[in-house]
Amino acid sequence: MSIMYVTKETLDQMKVELQHLKSVERPAASRAIAEAREKGDLKENAEYDAAKEAQGLLEAKINRMETELASARILDASNIDTSKVSILTKVTITNKATQKSVTYQIVSEKEADLKMQKISVTSPIGKGLLGKKVGEVAEIVAPNGKVVFTIDHIAV
Repeated sequence: MSIMYVTKETLDQMKVELQHLKSVERPAASRAIAEAREKGDLKENAEYDAAKEAQGLLEAKINRMETELASARILDASNIDTSKVSILTKVTITNKATQKSVTYQIVSEKEADLKMQKISVTSPIGKGLLGKKVGEVAEIVAPNGKVVFTIDHIAV
């Protein structure tokens, strides 16, 4: 079981989602199975089979979320070292080829959202930036080839 680092807000969202799955989705799946069972012979009842499969997928999702919650560790932004790129830091980088600058926040896979400029610590760029300090160069192998970035600024 690997540790998943998340912010308090993300942990709270995960708990709310899990509670919804258990208290709303699970009873709905049970009702769907019961309704399908009432419709006759289970051997030829596609609705029953579909309801059972949906219940199995729901239970798998609940189990996965419970495992994630059990392995989740809260990151506190006040304890983050900004002398180097690490999870929860915001890093401004410049692409050496295009001279374009962009700021990303390095976050867990669960929190990654490129539209919000949050990239996963496990993404190629996230991995390539980890541990780098201001002024250092990061050579990152991306799907479209090697990209070279300069670390301009690190903050929380």
